[in-house]
Amino acid sequence: MRKRPRIVVIGAGFGGMQAAQSLAKAGVSVLLIDRNPYHTFVPLLYQVATAQLSPDQAIYPLRTLVRRFPHLQFLMADVQEINLAQQWLATSETRISYDYLVLATGSRSQFFTIPGAADYSFPLNTVSDAVVLRNHLFACFERAAQTTDPVEQRSLLTFAIVGGGATGVELAGALGELVRSVQRDYPTIERRNVRIALLQGGTQLLAEFPRSLGNYTAQRLCRLGVEVYLQAKVSRVSPTAVYLDNGMSIPTGTTIWTAGVEAAIPVTSTALDRRHRGRLAVRSTLQLPNDDRVYAIGDAAYSESAGKPLAGVAPEALQQGVAAAKNIQRQLRGTLPQPFHYFNKGRLAIIGGYAAVGRIGKLNLAGIVPWLLWLGVHWVYLPGWRNRLFVLLSWLQNYGLGDRALRIILSLPRSEGRSLSPQLTQQAEELPRS
Repeated sequence: MRKRPRIVVIGAGFGGMQAAQSLAKAGVSVLLIDRNPYHTFVPLLYQVATAQLSPDQAIYPLRTLVRRFPHLQFLMADVQEINLAQQWLATSETRISYDYLVLATGSRSQFFTIPGAADYSFPLNTVSDAVVLRNHLFACFERAAQTTDPVEQRSLLTFAIVGGGATGVELAGALGELVRSVQRDYPTIERRNVRIALLQGGTQLLAEFPRSLGNYTAQRLCRLGVEVYLQAKVSRVSPTAVYLDNGMSIPTGTTIWTAGVEAAIPVTSTALDRRHRGRLAVRSTLQLPNDDRVYAIGDAAYSESAGKPLAGVAPEALQQGVAAAKNIQRQLRGTLPQPFHYFNKGRLAIIGGYAAVGRIGKLNLAGIVPWLLWLGVHWVYLPGWRNRLFVLLSWLQNYGLGDRALRIILSLPRSEGRSLSPQLTQQAEELPRS
């Protein structure tokens, strides 16, 4: 009896899940590996961090997702090594052989060797990151509400966001909205002592959008109380301040890092060709240059469209997942893989204050229409009807009533995410836990 080929997909993000499900639907045996037992809906992490959503609304159990596919298995494990020559990978518990491999390992924060950035800033890549950041924000509010020193209150209520891309803009706007909504809970906090600074190293916000939309974004953020700094390059981060290369410094115990990511690739037996942000060079078919049996997609792959590198957003990963699955099926049938062509359906970025920007074809959108589109698109792509229902209810409460129901500090194991800043740790431990 002929042995069924084994396809292994590493990473259960947008691209990995799409590749695994597409292969399983075609009757191909697939093993999906991820270090977490859940799929993370990354675009909503900033809403978890700013108390719009609960953590469980931005994640979904992988075993619930895969049980609909008889040919799809899931293994919770951390891949530590890949031997490309012998076609096996190793976890902490076992060694697994493969016939075809899809690398959808995602990304991690890139700190550009800036002193203190990795140690003293908050990333926002995982649900644990989002919970840790939310804990820290509300610990800051609690501490600020108790101090009578205006200087200390200003320091506690100064939040610096590094990076003016979509995540930085979304988080800055959500923080502006959060400050407005929590003032009823903290009457001793003066709004003038709250400072939200968005630091962008380039000449405009949302560099992937036309400049006019970047300017509109900056104006809307200013209305929400956000200070926007362009050409502001961070040179150092400390526990009490963020420093810029122009000599300026911002006293703060809260530096949030959204300035970019790099590919998170496991150790391999053979050195691989790395490109921008550590992504793997791939052929037009998404295969590695010297290995027909290995594909890289999403943030793990350096792929181009119209001569420009893809941005690494969810729609690209979803389409690459489908393309990689189809190419593996072609190889199983003995035919040649086909080049991947990305179909750009448009880009959207939410700002806050019922405003967003969008670029669909040659059409620029700004205001409430792209804001509604952003909500609708992300709601449709959420996995699970339960998540969709509760996210919709949370949005109705947040945007309809202007109330954040999740203004709580959640318990989190010390080993997960980044801990609170030292000056807030003792204070947070004294607060009631949910």
